[in-house]
Order: sequence, then structure tokens, then C-alpha cells
Amino acid sequence: MRPFPYHALPRTLATVVPRHRGFATNPLGLVARYGVARRRHSYGYDSSSRLVSRPHPFAPLLRNLCAAVLAPAALLLAAGCVTVPKTAPAVAAVSPQQLGLSQQRMMSVDKQWWKGFGDSQLDSLIEEAFAHSPSLDEAIARVRRAQAQALAAGAGSQPQLTLDGNEIRQRLSENYTAPPKDLHIGAGGGGVYWIGELGLNLGWDLDFWGRQASLLQAASSQAYAAELDRASARLALAGSIAQAYVDLYRAYALADVAADAQTQRESLLRLAQSRLHAGLDTAVEVKNAEALVPQARLARLMAENQRDVAVHRLAALAGHGADWYDRIQRPQLKLDTALPLPDALPMDLLAHRPDVIAAKARIDAATADRAAAKAAFYPDISLRAFAGFQAVGLDKLLDSNSAAYGVGPAIHLPIFDAHRLEAGYLGATAEIDGTVSQYNDTVLGAVRDVSDALSRGDSLMRQRVESEQSLVAAQAAYDLAKSRYKSGLTSQLTVLNAETQLLGLRAATVGIDANLVIARVTLLLTLGGSFEPPADTAAADNSIPSSPSSAVAGSGASS
Repeated sequence: MRPFPYHALPRTLATVVPRHRGFATNPLGLVARYGVARRRHSYGYDSSSRLVSRPHPFAPLLRNLCAAVLAPAALLLAAGCVTVPKTAPAVAAVSPQQLGLSQQRMMSVDKQWWKGFGDSQLDSLIEEAFAHSPSLDEAIARVRRAQAQALAAGAGSQPQLTLDGNEIRQRLSENYTAPPKDLHIGAGGGGVYWIGELGLNLGWDLDFWGRQASLLQAASSQAYAAELDRASARLALAGSIAQAYVDLYRAYALADVAADAQTQRESLLRLAQSRLHAGLDTAVEVKNAEALVPQARLARLMAENQRDVAVHRLAALAGHGADWYDRIQRPQLKLDTALPLPDALPMDLLAHRPDVIAAKARIDAATADRAAAKAAFYPDISLRAFAGFQAVGLDKLLDSNSAAYGVGPAIHLPIFDAHRLEAGYLGATAEIDGTVSQYNDTVLGAVRDVSDALSRGDSLMRQRVESEQSLVAAQAAYDLAKSRYKSGLTSQLTVLNAETQLLGLRAATVGIDANLVIARVTLLLTLGGSFEPPADTAAADNSIPSSPSSAVAGSGASS
């Protein structure tokens, strides 16, 4: 066999190819740094001076080297890789035992609790809001977005198969992997050729350290939190419409009070005029009575404006515009409707609040993100495979001899990243503290809201009793003053004072009745309304540990 012509090699290759007898028939076999060692065959001359392809003579040696050297090298690299910072969350979640909850449990609430008010118009407004409210549509869109992100996160742990192809007109370098043109080996360096590839590529992250699983868990927890936010938005929407409907009832009632006041002022004016004609009063009393009539009309107009504003608000909450203004009529509420309300903080309050459960889910998501950030410090091992065609020349791309395939593992290990991974891990730890703080704020806010609603409801009940008693007495005083004024036994001022007190008490009683209903609805909402928690939530409402580091340890992401 003819000796290999070393003089024909470029200088960059000739300096690294040893003059070994094996290289006399394998000139392109072992120079891995130039991309040559990946070839399945080598070239040499036979007895007829033809260049032929034969198996790589150093293939067994390379396989033994991979087994004997690569594994220890990986261990050495791992020992010198970026290390996980020694840090842990610092904020502790509030314990239910610190909240002063009673031993009383939540009572069952009907899913359509608003129907207890016995007003079909209220029922239709809430149903319209569920179907057309922009705020609820926005919450639903956030749920869909979070679900899509969870789906994308789950794709990272699944095999990825792609079909890739290209055909490039390329001049081959004379100083790279292609043999020189004077060797007459097909596509030689310095020539211009069509170089093409077409094949399937498989990639599969084996997720040895659970990074992809943690990312999926984080995305799933965020999707669950978004779904709970939607439940909160639906509950808040029903409550807002019920409260706005009570405000409309109040506006109608106050408009009635203002209309009655106008009627009384006009009646008083007529009485003053008749007394003037009878010589019992002077023109001063008549002028005073005349001045009070425009004031009564002004109060009525203001009350009617408040009624119109309440109608506009209801239509907007229901997802409609001005076309619905005329459809909304006077409410026919049963104000004494009994709602299933406790008289103390229920022990299972946290399990019935969707916003509290959502805050807890976000702690789970942050904990999973921290576990994923920790796993990023470790070697990323994946499986790679390809099968297809590679050829020089358009006419040979799909030839059977152009077939190529391969399979094997791949490893990615961070050695130096300018503190990028460390910053990500520290940020994920801080995110846990942030979500725990938000959870604490939500829990304390829930307890405060329920306590405020309980106190407000109790106070309004007592105010109502006192107001009704005052109203009865004021009505009797006004009737008596008016009768005595007709008989000439008292002055006009006495009647006006009695009337003013009566009208004020009527308006106050209307306000107390409306506020009492709103307070009951508010209490129902702060307790979670008709929200039904998942089956495992009630058992897990104490699952947020007081020590944040123990929460992280439970997720496999402890420092």
C-alpha cells in the first residue's frame, strides 16, 4: 500500500497528526478537534492505488477511552462546577392557631344564594354578568394563559422530534475537514458543491435531577391559583351586583322620601296660605313655606339622579350598556331574607376562601421554582438521536448510501456562568419569602374582613331597633304638630322642626336597612360565599408550615 502523503496535508493538520503506522492508511481518523474523528469510516490506498473506505482502526480504542476517561472526567467537572448557595427562606407563614378562630364550622351555602332575596330581576342580572362581564372574561383568560404555560412546561420532560433539512451551495475550505482537491477524493477542499441534510432529530431531557418536574409543578400550581382567582372573581361579581342592587333599592326608597317631603312641603304651603286668608298667619309664614318647596324638589332631583347612577352601575356590572337602562326596574327585594351566617370566626374559614387557597398555591409554585433553580446547578443529561440523509450533491441526497444515523447521550454542566445560576437561586428563595408574605397578608386580611363584617352587622341590628323606635315617635310628633298648627295652637316653626326630624329619620332608616342587607352579603362573601373548596383543601388548611425552611425541605429543595 502506498504511504500516506503527509506533505499534502495543510500545516494545521500536519502538526497534530503523528507519524504512526496506523495513520498511513487512516489520514482522517483521529483528529477530533477538526471534526474528523466522528466519521464512521477512514480512507486509504489499496494495491491498485485506489482510495477506499474501511472501518476506523482506532474505534475500539476510542470506545475504551470514553468508558475509562469520560466518567471520571465528568465527576471531576461536577466537583468543580458552580455550587448551590447556602440560603433559605426567612419568612414564616402565619399559623391558623394564631388567628383566634372559633370551634364553629361554616354553614352550607346554596350555590345561587342570591335567589333567597326573591327578586327575579336580580337573578337575571347575575346570570347576565356571569355570561358577559369583562372582568370575569379577563379572569378566565388568565386561567387559559396559565394552563397553556403549564402545558408548555410539561413539554420539557417529553421527547422532542423534529424534521430538519437544508441544502447549501458551499465552497469547502482547503484547511478544514475536507481532503485537498489534489487527492481527487470526490468533494475536495477548495471546490464548490451542494451540501445537503434531511433527517429526523430526537431530543429527550432525561431530567435526572427533577428540574423539568419542578417546573411543571410550579406551572401547575400557578394554573391552579389562576383558577381560584377566577372563582374569587365570580364570587366578587355576584356580590358586587347584589350590593349594587341593594344600592338601587336604597336610591328608590330615598327618592320616595324626597318625593314625600316635596308633597308635605307643598301641603304646608297650602295650609299657610289658607291661614293667611283666615287672618291666622302673616305673609312671613307663607314665604317661608314657599322657600321650602324648591328645596324639596332639589332633594328629589338629587335622589332620582342617584337612582339613575345605580341603574348605570348595574348595567355595566352585568356586561351591558345604555340599551339595558330601561330594562332595569325597581327592585322587589325581601330585605329580611335569612342568609346562612355564623356569629363568630369559623374554624374552617381559610379552607373556604379561594384567595387564601390561591395564595397557598403560589407558595407551592415558588417552592417548586426554587427546586428547579437548584437542579440547574447539576449536569443536564439528555438523549440525542438522528436519522436521515447527508450528501454532497443534489442528486445523491436521497440515495440509500447517503443514509446517516446516530444515537447517544449528551451532557451539559455549568462550570462558570458569572453568578447567573446563583442569582436565579437567590431570586427564587426571595420569591418564596414574597409569596409567604402575600399569603400572610391575605390570611390576616380575611380574618379582619370577617371580623369587620360581623361587627358591622351586629351594630346595624342594634341601630335598626333604635331607628324604628325613633321613627315611630317622630311620626307621632309630626302628626300632632301639624294638627295643632291647623287649629292655631302652635307655630309653623314647630311643624317644620317635626317634619325635618321625621324626614331625616326616614332616610336614616332606609340607609340602615340597606346597609344591613349589604353587611350580610359582605359577610357571606368574606366567608367564601358558595365557593366549594377541593376535597383535600379542608384537610390541608394547616399545611403551610410555620418554618419556611421546612416547607422547602419537604419539596426536595432545601439548602
